[in-house]
Amino acid sequence: MKHLTWFIMSILLVTLALGLATKTAMAQDLAILMPNDIKVLVDNDRVRVLDVLHKPGVKEPMHSHPAYVAVFLSATRQKVTTPDGKTVERDRKAGEVSWSGPVTHALENIGTTDQHVIVIELEK
Repeated sequence: MKHLTWFIMSILLVTLALGLATKTAMAQDLAILMPNDIKVLVDNDRVRVLDVLHKPGVKEPMHSHPAYVAVFLSATRQKVTTPDGKTVERDRKAGEVSWSGPVTHALENIGTTDQHVIVIELEK
């Protein structure tokens, strides 16, 4: 009977751990977290294209990207925060294009206008 109880408890703990790991992984997907601001335009085994539209003051939670290209469709001012708490503010011009390797960050639209960006994530 003790072995059966131990076995059932082990299965429950593994199930709980997997559930929490899945929730954490999903929590980093901005398209799931912010469906009113982020639309997935393309998603396949090579690329994922996101259409991001944030009102002034909107904050993205900490999340990760693979290598990506960002195309700024509007001028914006951003505050970027890294996992170690460091922040940097950036002014982006409409038409500007930037590239980044894999990154984890949080982002805030600290400008006074909507931030419209196309994010092209490169899948491996």
